[in-house]
Amino acid sequence: MYVPRYMVFTKGVGVAKEKLSSFENALRDARIAHLNLVTVSSIFPPHCNIIDIEKGIDRLEPGEITHCVMAREQINEPGRRIVASIGLALPAERGRYGYLSEHHGFGQTELEAGEYAEDLAATMLANTLGIEFDADKDYDERREVYKMSGKIVKSQHTSQGALGAEGNLWTTVVAAAIFVK
Repeated sequence: MYVPRYMVFTKGVGVAKEKLSSFENALRDARIAHLNLVTVSSIFPPHCNIIDIEKGIDRLEPGEITHCVMAREQINEPGRRIVASIGLALPAERGRYGYLSEHHGFGQTELEAGEYAEDLAATMLANTLGIEFDADKDYDERREVYKMSGKIVKSQHTSQGALGAEGNLWTTVVAAAIFVK
């Protein structure tokens, strides 16, 4: 059984003539192109620690099968905005699991997409913890309810946005939470 003890956030953007090459360039920019990435669902393991990208990459070997939660968006329309975001919500109780969420889309800023992804993660965690809230309220209002409950201690996000490149090129954005042993 493998339960990650560390996680890093990373993000990148890539541009190329071919769609796949654009994705590869985004992974390279995010410093994870040398890994065999396997996407998993949304659970942030109990007792997992967030470390910076430098420390995390040093723990991973080229070709290693590496689990991640990844958001990705690709486009070949010049000037159109794309974004990819990962949100995280952590419970106050250290031995409980948290939630990660991925979001990708068009037209949003990095902040808008990031807050949306963060909201998704916090909402999933709030549901699991039995925190009552009004889903029709905006995230800033719900965030206060979450914090006041004392059950959700932290939420954050990482996002990568870009405008579609000129010249019949593909543009790819990625945001990822990389699990490390």
